[in-house]
Amino acid sequence: CILGTHHEKGAQTFWSVVNRLPLSGNAVLCWKFCHVFHKLLRDGHSNVLKDSVRYKNELSDMSRMWGHLSEGYGQLCSIYLKLLRTKMEFHTKNPRFPGNLQMSDRQLDEAGENDVNNFFQLTVEMFDYLECELNLFQTVFSSLDMSRSVSVTAAGQCRLAPLIQVILDCSHLYDYTVKLLFKLHSCLPADTLQGHRDRFLEQFRKLKDLFYRSSNLQYFKRLIQIPQLPENPPNFLRASALSEHISPVVVIPAEASSPDSEPITDLVEMDTASQSLFDNKFDDIFGSSFSSDPFNFNSQNGMNKDDKDRLIEQLYGEIAALKEELENFKAESARGAVQLRGRASELEAELAEQRHLKQQAQDESEFLRAELEELKKQREDTEKAQRSLTEIERRAQANEQRYSKLKEKYSELVQNHADLLRKNAEVTKQVTAARQAQGDVEREKKELEDSFQRVSEQAQRKSQEQAEVLDTLKRELAASRQELQVLQGTLESSTQAGAEQSTRIAGLEQERDSLSQAAEQHGEEMAALRAELQQLRDTLSREQESSKMELETLQTQLRDKESGERALQRRLAEEQFALLQGTAREAERMVQDALGRLEDPAHIGCTGSADCLLSRTLAASECVERLRDAHGKYLSNRT
Repeated sequence: CILGTHHEKGAQTFWSVVNRLPLSGNAVLCWKFCHVFHKLLRDGHSNVLKDSVRYKNELSDMSRMWGHLSEGYGQLCSIYLKLLRTKMEFHTKNPRFPGNLQMSDRQLDEAGENDVNNFFQLTVEMFDYLECELNLFQTVFSSLDMSRSVSVTAAGQCRLAPLIQVILDCSHLYDYTVKLLFKLHSCLPADTLQGHRDRFLEQFRKLKDLFYRSSNLQYFKRLIQIPQLPENPPNFLRASALSEHISPVVVIPAEASSPDSEPITDLVEMDTASQSLFDNKFDDIFGSSFSSDPFNFNSQNGMNKDDKDRLIEQLYGEIAALKEELENFKAESARGAVQLRGRASELEAELAEQRHLKQQAQDESEFLRAELEELKKQREDTEKAQRSLTEIERRAQANEQRYSKLKEKYSELVQNHADLLRKNAEVTKQVTAARQAQGDVEREKKELEDSFQRVSEQAQRKSQEQAEVLDTLKRELAASRQELQVLQGTLESSTQAGAEQSTRIAGLEQERDSLSQAAEQHGEEMAALRAELQQLRDTLSREQESSKMELETLQTQLRDKESGERALQRRLAEEQFALLQGTAREAERMVQDALGRLEDPAHIGCTGSADCLLSRTLAASECVERLRDAHGKYLSNRT
């Protein structure tokens, strides 16, 4: 079927045959169809995907239909059809990936077009693809009774056979997922990829468990060599962990059976059946007698029936021997091809391992080189810090002087501002007093006008009511006029005084405006000086912090040296004390020895002069005095 797609350059014939099969009524037939279709998508012609996409909806409907069955092959067919649909969608969106998913690292980079967004989306699609593969894996295992040797039964092998294609897909998807995640972590922050890491960890545990369970089944041991995943998942937060990743390689052993090495008895039986069918048609056309001896060989050659039978048997024997040789040659060719494929896989695995070792050595070299550069930078930084310590102290002193000057200037500006505020308050008080005086003048003017009005009314009333006393009223009127003139003069003087007060108020307001402008200018200058002062304070605080840190470092080194010196002094004192104790013990031993000799009977009869005894006593006394002095000095040094 796979060779037919390559010969036809498509899958039209395959789908024309599949459309006549009762896939919706036979679950086992549908399961085997999924297996064959999976092989075609992996190893068939590249146009198989194009010819199969139009049947994607039919596969989805069939998957939903089989999903309603909870027993037998129903759930298996449903999940397998979902996997095939996901595989077609993945290869349609990513046409750079071949059906068998075998790609180099360079082709993988080209598939993402060196765009981090494409790599992000491609990783999500691979997670979905691998999730469908793992679901089929787990469903097949859960449908089998693992307590019995189901892998050697026909029913168990029918369910396990498609898992070979699943294992091949999973090994490549796991490898590409690891490489893409390392590439994403080199471009994006770790928090953004937390969901990717969690999903990968879950799939890693499932895939590791399924690979381990599959490798223990007898059915897979003779067909495929399943790789084992590492004990711990890769650490994507450490970029150098990529060099520790080893791509899982699925190896097909040389003794594995393949479709090419199947027995050829069926072909022989087919040839025999086709020969018998041909003979029957020949008999129908030319008759049985003609078919038994069409060219009358018996009569021409004079051969009897027994000789003819022996010759036929001999020819059949030679044909069988040739067929057997042909079968042996095909089997040997198939085994040789399988061995060569296995050897090629082993060489690819060795090449991958050598590349891994080379990359690991390069990473170690880069790491050591980076450490050397870091050590050099640390040494240079230490030297710079030592050189800049004096410069920092000098700058700190200069900044302190500058700060004191700015503080004095700031105090002077604050004093000037306070004086200006006091002047402004006084001017405001004067303006308020002037306005109050003007208000009093206006009130007096109004009162005078009111009194004039009242006097006028009273005069008119009196002239009407008291005509007899007109003369008196005239005199009073004259007096009133005189008073009115006086009041008008007073009013004029009050008006002049109000004008003068208004002029004075206008002058005071102008002076107040000028003082306000001066105060605003001083305020702006003070704000600028405050900003400069704050900047200097920040600079001074930063320099003080750096100086403090360097001072703490030097103090730490000084404390380490002082602790070392104290330890050495303590050790010297202990040694001196031990020496003094040894001297005291030796002196005590000598005194005890002398006393012992005095009490020794062997020396009782010995005689000596008094001078000798005196010289020995003086020497001992001097030695004791020196010992006492040394002990006193030792005690004084310790205190």
